[in-house]
Amino acid sequence: MHKRHGTSVLAGGCFDLIHFGHVSFLAAAGKLGNRLVVALESDENVRKMKGPARPIHSQEQRKLMLESLRMVDEVIALPPMRTDSDYFDLVEKIKPDVIAVTDGDPKIAEKRNQADLIGAKLVVIPKVRTPSTSQLAKLLDLE
Repeated sequence: MHKRHGTSVLAGGCFDLIHFGHVSFLAAAGKLGNRLVVALESDENVRKMKGPARPIHSQEQRKLMLESLRMVDEVIALPPMRTDSDYFDLVEKIKPDVIAVTDGDPKIAEKRNQADLIGAKLVVIPKVRTPSTSQLAKLLDLE
């Protein structure tokens, strides 16, 4: 990946049913730099994290939805990631200046370590009080 002048920001996630919380997070992450790169989880990893009924949208569909958001500059469709070192290899390749995470991210310690190892800043973005994708899927009787 070629680095544009300025500050690059890396954010990641499943982004299955794009909702207000996702948009708020990505908007806040985008304001941390000049270029927002989103690492998008594979369908396999979403199933492992969220259960057999997920994802609702394929990785390709989720990628297209994210690319339609004006604050997103690039979406990297991740292959199935099995270990923290798989994610670290990606972070090392991208070399973001900032790694943006949401408050309560279960992998925050690993992401902080990755940021420290490449000299990036980890920024924790507060969660917006809104239903999650899992809550919306249950409400819509999709799960």
